[in-house]
Amino acid sequence: MVFSGIPFLFYYLPALLLIYYAVPVRFRTARNGVLVFASLLFYAWGEGLMVGLLLISIMANHVAAHLINARPPGRQRKARLALGISLNIAMLVWFKYAVFIFQTLGLDPSIAPQLPLGISFFTFQAISYLVDVYRREAKPAQSMMMSALYISSFPQLIAGPIVRYKTVARQILDRKESFSMFALGVHFFVIGLAQKVLIANVVGISADDAFNNVDQGLSVIAAWLGLLAYSLQIFFDFAGYSNMAIGLGYMLGFTFPINFNTPYASLSITEFWRRWHMTLSEWFRDYLYISLGGNRYGVARTILNLWLVFLLCGLWHGAAWTFIAWGAWHGLFLSIERLWLSKALKTCWRPVRHAYLISAVFLGWVLFRAEDIPHALNYYAALFGVSEVAAIGHLPQLNINLLLVMLFAYLIATGALQRLGQVSKKITPVAIFKNAQLIYRNGVHWLTLIILLLLSVTQLLGSNYNPFIYFRF
Repeated sequence: MVFSGIPFLFYYLPALLLIYYAVPVRFRTARNGVLVFASLLFYAWGEGLMVGLLLISIMANHVAAHLINARPPGRQRKARLALGISLNIAMLVWFKYAVFIFQTLGLDPSIAPQLPLGISFFTFQAISYLVDVYRREAKPAQSMMMSALYISSFPQLIAGPIVRYKTVARQILDRKESFSMFALGVHFFVIGLAQKVLIANVVGISADDAFNNVDQGLSVIAAWLGLLAYSLQIFFDFAGYSNMAIGLGYMLGFTFPINFNTPYASLSITEFWRRWHMTLSEWFRDYLYISLGGNRYGVARTILNLWLVFLLCGLWHGAAWTFIAWGAWHGLFLSIERLWLSKALKTCWRPVRHAYLISAVFLGWVLFRAEDIPHALNYYAALFGVSEVAAIGHLPQLNINLLLVMLFAYLIATGALQRLGQVSKKITPVAIFKNAQLIYRNGVHWLTLIILLLLSVTQLLGSNYNPFIYFRF
């Protein structure tokens, strides 16, 4: 079940909200119980018995956090932390990377388990929980239910944002639902739904056409348009889902961190990773990069740390050599920028810097989208007109309406429309919440949301194409 699906929109979400708000506010534990049950049901809907794996993760990490929080000698606490992290990583490796490891070693991959939904996200949340408890930055959950609500919370269970326990611990115990927060949640959810359905799904058809037909031949123009379509699809697909998750959180009284801040408006790869999938970037920075030494031990060690982090970042996204290559691609550009390119970029004309960023990121998406390395190389050959396959002149799904959607989407993704409208670039939950009163009192705003919702539902009812790229990451 995904947020942009008819079962969620018309059955699951209305039923959950009705039951949740039927429980009086003073019965906070009961409301939390409703959310835990709803989250486990949400997960079991698509994964069946795999919900047992999620329950094991909840129980194991709850116990581990309390053991780590005890005050034995330092070595014992560190050993318990290492054991807790190892158990999470072992679960992630076995369920996500077993097939890749077996294939690489020439073994039979058929005995490997299926990949559970959201395992990359809930294991990373669990690891951050244990580390924060070890660092005394958070106290362990008071009850198993609190741990269950944190790890299994359905809004961000499948695809983030990655939420740290210390961010939501107080909200689990004593959050304040209100009409203004609910209205803000509706705002985020509808905007995210429109991003997913009206943009990502629309351009995704052409992206699939391009990448699926590259072996039959693509013209240079068709290949670049296909790459543009995919670059827009992955942004609006993931950012849209994140916005829906944030919106659902607000509806239920939670404040989740913003996950995207117009990343295609960046002027360097370094800046891009401060704006793209921000909760994941912060996770790798705080729990891996800094632990490796960060930039404290000279340039050579810093470059090595960057490469290690982004190789693992690529591997986190998927168990394939293409994802490792994608991580290495970004590690390469980050290393070059750290060595000398950042200073050179600052002296360049802004459009040149933007062109550099877009070229580097978009070309990297080829590796992310390709089925394997040969597929990626074939697509690069088509992009630069050196393919040995006879080129076709156009994409079957390409038309003037799609080109207009792509242009509009590009202007949104790069922040051009925001700049034209003089909208602040600082998009934070606090800043937006301060305007919540204006949001739900603004008739034009609500009319726009209603129109977007109707258009999104109409698109969903009229099309069977509704993929979600990050669904099994």
